[in-house]
Amino acid sequence: MDLRSDALQILKETSRTFYIPISILPPGLQEAVASAYLCMRAIDEIEDHPNLDNPTKAKLLRAISLTLQAGVDGFPVDAFTAGFSGYENTLEEVTLRIREWSLLAPETIAPRIWDATAAMSDRMAYWAVNNWQVQTESDLDRYTFGVAGAVGLLLSDLWTWYDGTQTNRTLAIGFGRGLQAVNILRNHVEDLGRGVSFFPEGWNTANMQEYALRNLALADAYTQALPDGPALNFCQIPLTLAHGTIDAIANGKEKLSRSDVMALLEQINGVNLKAG
Repeated sequence: MDLRSDALQILKETSRTFYIPISILPPGLQEAVASAYLCMRAIDEIEDHPNLDNPTKAKLLRAISLTLQAGVDGFPVDAFTAGFSGYENTLEEVTLRIREWSLLAPETIAPRIWDATAAMSDRMAYWAVNNWQVQTESDLDRYTFGVAGAVGLLLSDLWTWYDGTQTNRTLAIGFGRGLQAVNILRNHVEDLGRGVSFFPEGWNTANMQEYALRNLALADAYTQALPDGPALNFCQIPLTLAHGTIDAIANGKEKLSRSDVMALLEQINGVNLKAG
């Protein structure tokens, strides 16, 4: 199986939400976005790992960041080996294969993805050391920027690289923040079970819903300004699912059912969900 096909299979196994919009992207852009997603999923699996303590998470994340910062025209086969030493049987496959994902993107844009992943990995290390202590709304803004708003900026760079599509960067941050805020709402009980809360002190579910909706309004504006094309086709899907999820939570459901997801996707015009 070639790396592109293998990447899409791993993507399908790790995220149905993003597998669909990535699978419909045109060649070149598809590899770039898949590379970015899988590199960030690789470090996300460390941040969320149930069997690693926080200092170990920080050490692994910083090692990945430093390795990515050393990239020139790629990475030697053993580039990440030392950083993973002793944890080969603990880490997820998507994490252990980060070198492959980093090489999936076309070489004219790959260094931008390495840069974004290295920066995010450093930020995740900071939050791991500080046990994800979100006390104020500013803390929440910092966290949602670090792990998601910055992804919005990266996507904007990928759209421009691919076909010159221009975007509003402030709205791009809101796009990432909005999706992440919905994830925080959806995973709140699960996060509490591992001793972590991303709700600022004194906040309840209604406060976080308001925060999410405020950022989703920016995400709506970001997406509505996109011209017809692959960027719009991509962004419509996670945004539609985010709105559907927040509506479901407001109505007492934990998450969207598979049938809910398919019904929402069928409402999106101009997207061929059988492509890819």
